[in-house]
Amino acid sequence: MEQVYAAVINAIGWMVGLAFLGIGIGLGRLGAKVAEAVGRNPETKNDVVHSALTVALIVVVLVLLLFAFVFLLLYFNPILMA
Repeated sequence: MEQVYAAVINAIGWMVGLAFLGIGIGLGRLGAKVAEAVGRNPETKNDVVHSALTVALIVVVLVLLLFAFVFLLLYFNPILMA
């Protein structure tokens, strides 16, 4: 039983760690490309920033779904219930 719980905790750690690593890299690249686009064509600043914020909002919603899944794995795991 403890081995299954340890494996679940290990998997959750990997999921959250890799998710934050991907989010950090992705949002960093998004910010760099937004700055580059606004630097090249300042007239389209509002459109570019609006699109980037929309993408960032979608990423935040997906992270919240990840935390909901992690919560389900921690407290309502059917493997640990048996």
